[in-house]
This record gives sequence, C-alpha cells and structure tokens, in this order.
Amino acid sequence: MNNEPVLPPGSPRAKIVHFIWRNLPRFTMLALFLMVFILSGAISSKKEALKQENESTAAPEKPLINTVTLKVLPSTIKDKVNLPGLIEPWTALSLMAKVRGSITEILVTEGDHVEEGDILARIEDNDYKIALERAEASYSLAKTDYERDKKVHAKGAIPTAQLEAKQTALQTSKADLENAKLQLSRCTITAPISGVINKIDAKIGLFLSVGDPIAELLKIDKVKAVVGIPESDIAEVRSIQSVDLTIKALNDKVVTGKLHFLSSAPENIARSYRMELAVDNSDDIILPGMFIRALIVKKEVQNALAVPFYSIITKNDSHFLFVEKDGVVEKRVVELGIMEHWMVQITKGLHDGDNVIIEGQRDVEDGQKVKVVKAVTDMEQLTL
Repeated sequence: MNNEPVLPPGSPRAKIVHFIWRNLPRFTMLALFLMVFILSGAISSKKEALKQENESTAAPEKPLINTVTLKVLPSTIKDKVNLPGLIEPWTALSLMAKVRGSITEILVTEGDHVEEGDILARIEDNDYKIALERAEASYSLAKTDYERDKKVHAKGAIPTAQLEAKQTALQTSKADLENAKLQLSRCTITAPISGVINKIDAKIGLFLSVGDPIAELLKIDKVKAVVGIPESDIAEVRSIQSVDLTIKALNDKVVTGKLHFLSSAPENIARSYRMELAVDNSDDIILPGMFIRALIVKKEVQNALAVPFYSIITKNDSHFLFVEKDGVVEKRVVELGIMEHWMVQITKGLHDGDNVIIEGQRDVEDGQKVKVVKAVTDMEQLTL
C-alpha cells in the first residue's frame, strides 16, 4: 500500500508535493546541520561571555615577595682559626745537688726574683775544705819534688824516666787540687740564670745526696705560648711569623707572639703539631699556666667579594644565589672561596656592585619580580 498523497497527476501542486516528499530526508538533514551550527555559535558566545565574566570577577594578582638585598663591594677577608693554648716559662731549670751534705742555709724564698750568680743556698763544706787543704799540700810537695829533680836531671844525676814520674805525680796532684776546689765550690748553690724561684725542695738540715732536688728556677721575662696546630692547617701555618694571642686571665689582654718553633712531627694521637710563640714579658704580668686563644690568620685576600653564607643555596653539589636588578631576580651559579665568621668569599659568578638577595632568596625563582623592602651596603645596617 502506497502512503504517498493522491493528487491529480501532472498538476503543479502534485509536482511540488512530489519533490518535497522525495527530498524530505535531505531537508531534514540540512535543518539539523543548521540547528547544530546555530547551537555551536550560541555555545561559543556563551563561553566567551562566561570567560569575560570570570576574568572580571577573578581574584587580584598575587603580591610580590618581599626581599632584602646587599650591595656587594670589595673588602678584605681572612681565613682564620682560633685555637686554645697555654703559657709556658721560657726556661724551667731544676737545680740538683752536685755534692753530698746537709743544707746549712737557704737564702731565698719561693717567688723571689734572682739574678744569674746569686747565692740560693749553702751545703755544709767542712769536709770539702779539709779535702782541699790535703790536695793543696799534696800538690805543693809534688811541685817541690819535680823542681828539685828537674835541676838534678839537668846535671845528669838521675835518669829521664825518674823525672817523668815526678812530672806525672805533679800533674795528678794538680788535678786532685782542681777537683777539691770544684767540690768545695759546689757547696754554694748559685742561680745559673736570672729568673723566679718557683719551688724550693731543700730544707735546712736536710741531708742531700748527689742528684737530689734543691729548687726550681723559671725564666719568665720572656715566655712561650704553646699551641697545637691540627694536621689540616699545618701547610698554611708554616709561613706565619706572628700570631695575636688573647689571655683570658688578664681581662682578655691581647699580645703578639713571634714564631719560635714548629715541630716537624705530631706529638700526640690527635696529630697536632706543637707551635711555640715567643712573647715578651718584661713586666712579668704573664704567668706560666695561663690559658690563651691564638688567632691564626692562614690566608688573607684583598678586594674580595663576600656574601653571608646563608644567602647561598646548594643543590646537587652546585652553589647559587639570586641577584636583584630593576626588581627582577637573576639566578647566578657561583664558586666559593675562603670563609670568615659567617661571610664567604665568591670567586666566580658575582660582580662588584651586584645586589644579592640575602632575605627571601628561598622563595623566589629566576626571572621573578620581587619587592625590595630594604637595600644595605653593610651587614651591620641590618641590626640598626
């Protein structure tokens, strides 16, 4: 059964109806395409309107990061090490008995200043005086015998061998005489150097044997400051000639020590090398045993560029910092040199006059705009 409308064949209306009926699917598809096109345009317009509306109602721009900058200027930087040390006397002598005997007199007390040659004590010398008199008599006799035989020998009355024997006896008696004089002189204890009596071991009436202690004498008009130098610093310290020393016991008095001795081998298990510094002490205010701090300058660099070490950022064995210029951040890879306190030398990557970000540097990125709230040329300005 045919569903097409029945119209008189050949009439215009029949032809139009027939045409529409045959092309109805095409008209439907065209209408659908038009509707899709119109809807797409409407959707695009809506999106654009929504975008503009969102932009107009968007949150305000994020504020700039606040930073503090330091203008880097050439300065002097020193690689220093502060080490503990101890004051020692320039010379410490322990006086020992050289002869046997009892102490009969002590002429000094502990703390006394003495000059070279001053008498400190005496040992009983009666036995040594007797020995000297005996030696003098023996020598006098030997000398008389020799002089007599020498004249007789000149006349040919005695053989040469007999004269030589008398000459030997004379020499022996002379040596005994000199020894007796020496032993007697050792009964008087004198100061071998000028210094201070630090300790007296002998007492009046005490019997001494050879080698027993009598007193200890210290030379302190010049003293030694002794410092242990770590193995890691020994290479730089070799060329140092003077060191500033702070003496805590004397209200942090600062004196200068001149290099006197630097050991060639470590003296303990910590592998520290003994350094001795000569210090003038003509006023005797520096005493042995006082603690000191030695400020040793291993290296000094003039016209160096230095920044606070905390401004440096380290990542993957690389060091970098941020420099501000016209409100924009620039990342710089740098190389480090020596360090003094909390300032570190920059040997590469930084130029004279650069403004280094020293606060806020961990919140910025290369090329980012920042706000400089404070610009300084000296780190002391941050404390004002």
